[in-house]
Amino acid sequence: MCPQKNMKQRFTTLMTTLLLSVFFAVSASAYDVEVDGIYYNLNETEKTAEVAKSWNSGSIEIPSYIVKNDVEYKVTSIGAKSFSDCSGLTSITIPNSVTSIGNNAFSECSYLTSINIPNSVTNIGDGAFSRCSRLTSVTIPNSVTNIGDGAFS
Repeated sequence: MCPQKNMKQRFTTLMTTLLLSVFFAVSASAYDVEVDGIYYNLNETEKTAEVAKSWNSGSIEIPSYIVKNDVEYKVTSIGAKSFSDCSGLTSITIPNSVTSIGNNAFSECSYLTSINIPNSVTNIGDGAFSRCSRLTSVTIPNSVTNIGDGAFS
């Protein structure tokens, strides 16, 4: 076997391993904290948390507060695409601490049937509940001052 070809194969394998290691290290740290299958990004200055992602199914209750390293963070928003494509999500309880629901936050949650938006919410983002084909009941309080394009399309 040609020594140069063998070296080239080893170099290619090493580079692939290195790239995958970097990718998975970055992927693993994409969110600040996970609590009960819900991932959050934290604002250390304001001590607030945003729901960043969840793949949970069934009935989910978002807490008003989460704790990391003995510090309490108030959950104030549901981020863009945070529950997108959670086809097994059937119901969600949003706490009164949440003030905004991001773009496409619940898009394509095909088994979500009803949503009760709390009085604390003022903003519902673009496509927030788009393509939720079984959504038949939505309660929107007077506190909501902005409903994005296609929020319920």
